[in-house]
Amino acid sequence: MKIFLDTIGCRLNQAEIETISLQFRAAGHEIVASPAEADLAVVNTCTVTAEAASDSRAAIRRANRLGAEAIVVTGCWSTLEPDRAAALAGVTRIVPNTLKDHLAADLLGLPQEFFDLEPLARQPLPGLHQRTRAFIKVQDGCDNGCTFCITTLARGPSHSRPLEQVIVDVNSALNGGAQEIVLTGVHLGSWGHDFLPARRLADLVSSLLSQTQPARLRLSSLEPWDLDADFFSLWQDARLCRHLHLPLQSGSASVLKRMARRITPQAFAALVESARAAIPQVAISTDIIVGFPGETVVEFEETLDFVRRLDFASGHVFSYSSRPGTPAARMRGQVRRDTVKARSASLRALLMEQAGTFHRKSIGMTLPVLWEAASILTEAGWQIEGLTDNYQRVTAIAPEPRWNRMDRVLMKTASPEGLTGEIL
Repeated sequence: MKIFLDTIGCRLNQAEIETISLQFRAAGHEIVASPAEADLAVVNTCTVTAEAASDSRAAIRRANRLGAEAIVVTGCWSTLEPDRAAALAGVTRIVPNTLKDHLAADLLGLPQEFFDLEPLARQPLPGLHQRTRAFIKVQDGCDNGCTFCITTLARGPSHSRPLEQVIVDVNSALNGGAQEIVLTGVHLGSWGHDFLPARRLADLVSSLLSQTQPARLRLSSLEPWDLDADFFSLWQDARLCRHLHLPLQSGSASVLKRMARRITPQAFAALVESARAAIPQVAISTDIIVGFPGETVVEFEETLDFVRRLDFASGHVFSYSSRPGTPAARMRGQVRRDTVKARSASLRALLMEQAGTFHRKSIGMTLPVLWEAASILTEAGWQIEGLTDNYQRVTAIAPEPRWNRMDRVLMKTASPEGLTGEIL
């Protein structure tokens, strides 16, 4: 059977779709790059924002329009709105998040133990979701209860994957040629809290660095309250990528309180200071929600001022999206859409300016770059694109495609989008 896999949203969804791919391949099936080639399409949906839910529906409709004979839908949006998902043309089955790990086994009529045998080496997904980096799911669910977040309803309480399983997945990726491993989870920093005795994310990272041999190990998003200054001592191992994505969500203490975020601006700033003191040239990026219910002009200015002082390497700005079932959806003081749009634009402009400043600091440096994007042939040669370990996007010209190769690159020019360099 030929199977097309699509995923919308976070890195955790990417990790899950790669696992589903491996399971179908282990059973002898072929993963294809387009729904037009497929007997079956599997779409892993997202609902973190209204836009993500819309993108999920569009992906399902696209798979049907392009000719997939049957469509199986899973993920957060279809878990929360199964009837709406099932009503879309071509959809033959809805698999809730609680059964996602068994999706391939259930569809193929195989025992789950079939996939517990020696795993195949990872193969990057064909088509748009082809990645050099291997995303490894180590944790799922969340206990935080942030008032804006629908993910806790879609994913359930926090639960960790055992270290032994994570090591198997990492080695499978390395055997497939992956040079960079990315650890993912809904609440990554809570890994091990549900074990007896409890363990910490630092234990997982230390174990992977000692028991596996990735060229790079990267951490995805980390809630700031899960970390302390000692955590950053892990970066004495140069394989650990110098990038921390720490969601702030607001620079206003009063807004953070309404969001039920377990952090204050002062504590966040102290954490960033500790990270920068311990990790040279660390890139610190963030997420910020604009237009949270009740956000006043003063509160938004507090966020702007805080972002200016923290001087991030980059950041994502999200216009608040009311998600039915969350406490924030019932709050008074919903902010006008035109006001949210204007505030988002000013904050994005500030973060773009900071990104350009961060990139300019690397001009003249020689940094290792892992080439990951598809190469484009130009008159000057092959235009290639990749990432430094501190998450700066670099483009260069090479005499041949260099996907999944790592080079030392001299950084020449910078912009808010990244750097251009010369391969040495």
